[in-house]
Amino acid sequence: MRRFVTALALLTIVAVACEPALAQQKKAPSKKAPVKAAAEPPKTATPEIKCPSLIGMGVKTVRSFCDVPAGRDPEQGIVISLPAHAGNGSLTFDLHARHLYSEDEMKGGKAYARYRAVVGALTMKGDLLARGAVEAEFRTAADLFDRIGGGNGPGGLKAVAPAGREQVIVEVPADVDRVALLGETLDAITPAGHETAVMPGRPVAIVSNMLFEYKPAPPAKRR
Repeated sequence: MRRFVTALALLTIVAVACEPALAQQKKAPSKKAPVKAAAEPPKTATPEIKCPSLIGMGVKTVRSFCDVPAGRDPEQGIVISLPAHAGNGSLTFDLHARHLYSEDEMKGGKAYARYRAVVGALTMKGDLLARGAVEAEFRTAADLFDRIGGGNGPGGLKAVAPAGREQVIVEVPADVDRVALLGETLDAITPAGHETAVMPGRPVAIVSNMLFEYKPAPPAKRR
């Protein structure tokens, strides 16, 4: 009996001694990394546009087309008001040559025209953000990007029409909430002759499809 009690005591001592070692061998449960909130995707919106000379709506694209006037004063150009944005936003638009369509010139075989126009995107302080250029040639009505309704021509179409298309992208800093578009240069060969001089206010090109992609600015903290 005394031997049995001694053996039992020894087994108890060994078990107690081994317990910490067994506890160390057990792996602690792995901690899962916290799930990060998905980044909010950028928004795309049609900005508010102040167009000094709105041409009208396209019969094919149903777009609104606006003349880009030449000049240096941002207030006299196409003024685009942008929503508050965090970081740089991306302003995009399509730039077109400005063509005057004539049925008489078409019938007389004298309708050929070639255009190269350059426009600038500026802050309201006059700082240049980007330039865009478009080149286009006209031989037949098929070369036009669209026709514009609401005119006195055949089919109720206007003579002025957009030709060609170049997408322009302007990176807009976070502290800029308005951008102006102004014409810089125009090189045009038309049945009327070769034109290079551009007077302030003279339409240089046409724009359409204005969009702004941005990340909304966080709401202002209340004090």
